[in-house]
Amino acid sequence: MDVDEVNERAGPREFGPHDDLPREYREAATRMIQFHANSEIMGAYLEKPFIRQAPSLDRKLALSAKVQDEIGHGQLLYRAAESLGVKTRDEMLTELAEGEGKFLNCFHYEMDEWWETPMIAFFVDGAAMRRQATLKRTSWEPYAHAMDKICFEEGFHVKHGEDIMKELATGSKKEREKLQEAFDEWWPRIIQFFGPTDDQSTHHDFAADVGLKTMTNDDLRNAFIDAYVPKAKKYGLEIPDEPRIRERDDGTYEVVEDDLDWSEFFAIAKNDYDPGKEQIGGRRRAQEAVEWVREALDDHETRTRGREPQAAD
Repeated sequence: MDVDEVNERAGPREFGPHDDLPREYREAATRMIQFHANSEIMGAYLEKPFIRQAPSLDRKLALSAKVQDEIGHGQLLYRAAESLGVKTRDEMLTELAEGEGKFLNCFHYEMDEWWETPMIAFFVDGAAMRRQATLKRTSWEPYAHAMDKICFEEGFHVKHGEDIMKELATGSKKEREKLQEAFDEWWPRIIQFFGPTDDQSTHHDFAADVGLKTMTNDDLRNAFIDAYVPKAKKYGLEIPDEPRIRERDDGTYEVVEDDLDWSEFFAIAKNDYDPGKEQIGGRRRAQEAVEWVREALDDHETRTRGREPQAAD
């Protein structure tokens, strides 16, 4: 197929590995899914240290399960990307470890305190659900199938984050104050989760034409704000003065996007940001730490290739 035919046929779950798709589609889909997979992995690395810091055994178990889920999501997505035939899973993981793989802005920042955890587990995961629900209708079928499982599990993650939010919002004065401080710091980053404004987005038009995306960045951002500004207020959080959030006559909200620091955002997008570099370095160090396991397995496979399995005594 050429691009024009892809545009004509584009629809939910329309294409799969059996289709003879043009290079432009395969590269665009690979870039999009690889970005998503990288983000799942880096999100898990951001939250993993808080398993030890969690204040109760139940919280430790829940956060441990969440981190395991996120790593699993990354693996599903790498396989969905790999099925496009542009890059292998190992190539994508190597790019991530070497700082070439891109991932979501929120996972470039550091988290230091427990009261920051609902910023990811409630707000960022809630934003992710807004986006990921639309990807169940993406045109690359393996991606859509992966999203069925991912969205199911992310729904639990959001509920987990909301439970932490509720506990802190109804806790001591110090906990409420720290929760507000974390919200003040993270709110602009969360608003930028959906990517640049539509007039600055370089990949949306093609992705929409071939059915990979079904909503624009601005539409997703507005839908999230409409849902989550009331939820933040429900838990006693005050919306920061910047970026300004305006309430329309119909009760919906809009963000004054000029208030957002897009220069920092685009530096992050290029992996040219110090906290983000540290996050990437952590992923690389973890990969290097278990390199001996991969080498041992490869060596074992080489030495035993072609041998008959030995009967047990």
